[in-house]
Amino acid sequence: MAISFDKFLGIHDDALLIRSKRTELLAANMANADTPGYKAKDIDFKQALQNAQQSNSDFKMTTTSDKHIAGNGFSINGDVKFRVNNQPSVDGNTVDTNVEKAEFAKNALQYSASLRFLDGKFSGIKKVLKAQ
Repeated sequence: MAISFDKFLGIHDDALLIRSKRTELLAANMANADTPGYKAKDIDFKQALQNAQQSNSDFKMTTTSDKHIAGNGFSINGDVKFRVNNQPSVDGNTVDTNVEKAEFAKNALQYSASLRFLDGKFSGIKKVLKAQ
């Protein structure tokens, strides 16, 4: 009997990809905290995950060679939004470093939790395979 990793992993592989992209955006926000006119960006995780689940089969990875592995993928570029700032700055920058640090820490914790969950799933597969 074949194992379907798409069904086995559920939403967690997509969740890790979205969390990873969100980490990049939050880090870019913090790096540009003093850049005049920079607009802070973020991802609505819940909406991005729903979009990934609905459109996972609609998007195909672009291959430029017949030696590339074909597969499904998704893009979260449409889920990136500008963050509304509580207090606008004079130079037009919308980054609030305290908010960014808090969101970064929360995202890192949630990323770690997803990894632990997937580790548990793969540990279960290993136990089943060793029992044979």
